[in-house]
Amino acid sequence: MRLDVVTIFPEYLDPLNVSLVGKARARGQLDVHVHDLRSWTYDRHNTVDDTPYGGGPGMVMKTEPWGDALDSVLADGYETGSHAPALIVPTPSGRPFTQELAVELSARPWLLFTPARYEGIDRRVIDEYATRIPVHEVSIGDYVLAGGEAAVLVITEAVARLLPGVLGNAESHRDDSFAPGAMANLLEGPVYTKPPEWRGRGIPDVLLSGHHGKIARWRRDEALRRTTAHRPDLIERCDPKAFDKKDREMLSILGWAPDPEGEPYGRFWRRTEGVEQ
Repeated sequence: MRLDVVTIFPEYLDPLNVSLVGKARARGQLDVHVHDLRSWTYDRHNTVDDTPYGGGPGMVMKTEPWGDALDSVLADGYETGSHAPALIVPTPSGRPFTQELAVELSARPWLLFTPARYEGIDRRVIDEYATRIPVHEVSIGDYVLAGGEAAVLVITEAVARLLPGVLGNAESHRDDSFAPGAMANLLEGPVYTKPPEWRGRGIPDVLLSGHHGKIARWRRDEALRRTTAHRPDLIERCDPKAFDKKDREMLSILGWAPDPEGEPYGRFWRRTEGVEQ
């Protein structure tokens, strides 16, 4: 995968040299290019922003440097054999970044990020490139940062670990929270390692039993328990086909019941009295 980032703070992307992403770069699995947007400014102050039309506080990033930068980066990528680029625009007004989207982006050979500052990039830049390549406006959460570079790090970390060969064990992300399949829309439960006792605290006996079926059931129940406690909205969105008989028994213990007005085990679950204390 090729990854380009255009930013006014290239040093902010230094963490891309460490940990799994850094190792993937060293092995040639991830080809990262960080570009300084000010390289495409032509005044002595290297101006990248101006006051917004219509008035109001803040500044807006200008069209000219962004347009020239993106044209140059795209041309370079095409010349070196890259293809099928996608433009990733980190913005709090974008589509929520999810594991599903991370999987979708991990299948692309080339991602081009445009982390903005101030009030954002002149809208015409996004509209212009949307006519040429796929554009994903992406939000990593319902809050506002000083700039989009932190979002680039988050998205890159989530995407890069899904690339073949990046994780030491290819199965490591199978049981992650939100992982496609059985864990879609569920949070992973608690995990434990040696020693078996620490400060008077042990670990669940089932994890020492060697009974793989019971261990799998315990992990599934703990995922349902944690999701119910922290993200009940995910349970409400789950496809009812994702729940087997044992899942429904645990959900009942945790205070959930099928919508009586819907299909049996319908999508919308309602909290009831008698939840587990």
